[in-house]
Amino acid sequence: QVQFVESGGGLVQPGGSLRLSCAASGFTFSRYDMGWYRQAPGKKRELVAAITSAGDSTNYADSVKGRFTISRDNAENMVYLQMSSLKPEDTAVYYCNALIGLRSAIPQFGSWGQGTQVTVSS
Repeated sequence: QVQFVESGGGLVQPGGSLRLSCAASGFTFSRYDMGWYRQAPGKKRELVAAITSAGDSTNYADSVKGRFTISRDNAENMVYLQMSSLKPEDTAVYYCNALIGLRSAIPQFGSWGQGTQVTVSS
């Protein structure tokens, strides 16, 4: 079955950095565009970064553009999110999922991992 295991979150001060990792399994990873989503308390889950199946193109939400970088390793079925210049408004639980397309926020699969908590606070 499809599984996602996110890790790398934590508490960081404003301006700090974190690198999130997502291990995917149960599907042919290299065939799918992938994305990182986040959900803050009381808010809907939103897509913040996306990458094509080959890793040759990316797309970002305006709120994170220039600060976050998505990457992938198809040999290891991993997708990463490097976050820098973090702000308190980046506080959320972060999830990964496959996408139906690079410019679509719709997840490919209905199953989600447990997510990884990112808290930006001084």
